Amino acid sequence: MADIVVPELAESISEGTIAKWLKNVGEHVEQGDYLVELETDKVNIEIISDFSGVLTEQKFTEGDTVKVGETIATVEESAQTASQTKQAESTKNENMETSSKNAGANTHLENPSAENSENKTLPPIASPAARRLAREKGLDLNEIRTTDPLGRIRKQDVTSFQPNPNPNNKSVPKVEPKGESTQDSEKPIIYERMSRRRQTIAKRLVEVQQTAAMLTTFNEIDMTAVMDLRKRRKDKFFEEHDVRLGFMSFFTKAVVAALKKYPYINAEIQGDQLLVKKFYDIGIAVAAEEGLVVPVVRDADRKSFAEIEMDIMELAEKARTNKLALKDLQGGTFTITNGGVFGSLFSTPILNGPQVGILGMHKIQLRPVAIDKEKMENRPMMYVALSYDHRIVDGKGAVSFLSKIKELLEDPENLLLEG
Repeated sequence: MADIVVPELAESISEGTIAKWLKNVGEHVEQGDYLVELETDKVNIEIISDFSGVLTEQKFTEGDTVKVGETIATVEESAQTASQTKQAESTKNENMETSSKNAGANTHLENPSAENSENKTLPPIASPAARRLAREKGLDLNEIRTTDPLGRIRKQDVTSFQPNPNPNNKSVPKVEPKGESTQDSEKPIIYERMSRRRQTIAKRLVEVQQTAAMLTTFNEIDMTAVMDLRKRRKDKFFEEHDVRLGFMSFFTKAVVAALKKYPYINAEIQGDQLLVKKFYDIGIAVAAEEGLVVPVVRDADRKSFAEIEMDIMELAEKARTNKLALKDLQGGTFTITNGGVFGSLFSTPILNGPQVGILGMHKIQLRPVAIDKEKMENRPMMYVALSYDHRIVDGKGAVSFLSKIKELLEDPENLLLEG
């Protein structure tokens, strides 16, 4: 009998939540197979089996909290199952004679109405993203149909699935309101368990507001010069670097230059000491399915525009496909968040503790701008916001920091000298 234990996750993470068992008790598992999806504060991790055999026990159920080093399941290494035989035959597919001898043991996989159909129904095959989405929506994967030729349920199958709100025409029971609730019991209500990540986000945002003296200052940037430069150089940039020239590299470079001039915005408080960091690991906020994540572009001061764009592209793709590793999320010194991609015109971003500064970008919008006393022009303008911890950063430093970013972006050639 072999124990499956929760592996070391990261220095700051000592526990997780059982999100989904990917194998059922009695199923055969191969060494390297995914057994369970573990939800941590930052990312979801799929734990693999180090042994081949049959899963004989699940010591925890979905939703339970488990700690690093704790045994969560057991595998009987010597046991054999019909599914193991079937898997070996389907992968080898070497001779028909062997297949025919074992047909009886595998009938329940080929024909649900055959002799062994009373055996336990095999779980549906689904991608991790599909399983997570189904769990969030409270859907049974067995009810979801897919057009995939191999029968694998994909995320889009879950997204497009429309469950029957009242199967078999059963009456919907009333839920008696508790206390003096004014909620109409006839109204439809869905209760959803908050994911561990969402709970962590909620907890940390409240902690930041309770522990930091947070203040926000605003400015606006005329994006004409950046947009003109990007338009002139984007095709050649793509040909040379195989990555598109976006706005984030300009802002990252401007932030790094401003942080060098105003170093306390690149610091943090530890007890009664200030840690002023002389490196520039810039967090880029990304809206993932299960909540906001902030992967980090390391050593942004040493990277070119192309290297920054490639890092951002790779990290964003990892976030969308839930493949971010813990090391991708740790150790940022300052954060940039871009609500403009969703149409936000103005906002006050919340600090990503223990950092003391976060820059909010917003939608670029044509607005009339006074060029001089007599002339007006429509210019592509962006409001920017800097939220900062007033315990470390004074108003003068914060305003000057944001003005420096404005200055650099309105004359982006300066980024080559100062970024």
